[in-house]
Amino acid sequence: MEHIIDLDRYPLHRPQSAAWHALVHHAKSGLARDGLFNLEGFMQPQALADVLGDVHPRMAVESFHHRRAHNIYFKDAVDGLAPDHPALKKVETANHTLCHDQMRGTALDEIYQWPEFATFLAAVMDKAQLYTMDDALAGLNVLEYRPGEALNWHFDRSIFTTTLLLQEASHGGLFEYAKDLRRDDDPNHAGIAELLAGRIAPTTLAQSAGTLNVFLGVNTAHRVSTVGPGTSRIVSVLSHYDTPGCAFTADEQMGFFGRVA
Repeated sequence: MEHIIDLDRYPLHRPQSAAWHALVHHAKSGLARDGLFNLEGFMQPQALADVLGDVHPRMAVESFHHRRAHNIYFKDAVDGLAPDHPALKKVETANHTLCHDQMRGTALDEIYQWPEFATFLAAVMDKAQLYTMDDALAGLNVLEYRPGEALNWHFDRSIFTTTLLLQEASHGGLFEYAKDLRRDDDPNHAGIAELLAGRIAPTTLAQSAGTLNVFLGVNTAHRVSTVGPGTSRIVSVLSHYDTPGCAFTADEQMGFFGRVA
C-alpha cells in the first residue's frame, strides 16, 4: 500500500505499534475537540493522479446526475413542526455520482478493501470491528460537484463519515459545518432555522486534495457550498459499519444512484 498511502506519515500497516497508537490518539483528539480529523497528504500524489485519470472520463459519460430539493432532515415531515416552519426550509442538492462497481481495481478500491484501513477506523471510533458494505453500489462512491452544484445543509444518518478529497474546486465547493447544532435531547429547531436563514456563520474547513477526513455529522449540520466557475470538487466516500452485511435497499439504490445492482 505504500504506493497509495503515505505510510511513513500514517503507519496503518503497523497496527499496535507506538506510531500507530500515536496516530489513533491524534485522530481521537480531533474528534473530541472538533468533531472531525484530517490526515493531509494521506494519498500519494501519483496514486491520486491515477485515480483522477480513471474518474474524469467515467464522470463525463457514466455518472448519475442526482438533483433534489429537500429540507435539512431529508424528511417530508418532522414531529412537532408545522410544514411552513423555517427549520423545514427547502434547499437543493446536486451532484454526479460514480458507484463502487465503477471503481473496482482502482487505488480507492484497494484502500476501501484493505483490512488495516478498517482496523484503524475501528480503533478511532472505539469499535471492536468495522466492515465494508455488502453492496455493489453503495460502499465506495465518488461524487463530483460541478459549477452551480452543491451538497446542501443536512445531518448524517451514520455516526461517522469517511471521505477522501480527490480534487479541489477552483471557487466555492467548501466544506462548512455548524458543530453540535442539535443534541439527542434537544432538536434546537430555532437554531436550525437561524442557520438556514444565514444568521449563524458556519465553520469552513480548508482541505487539499489527498486529504482523508473523518467527520461526526449526526448532530452537526454541514454542507458543501455551491461550486463556482472552473474546476469541480471531487470527493470519495468510503462507508463502513459495525455490523457485517449492510446494504442499501433497491429503493435506496435507485434514489441515490439511478439504478439497482
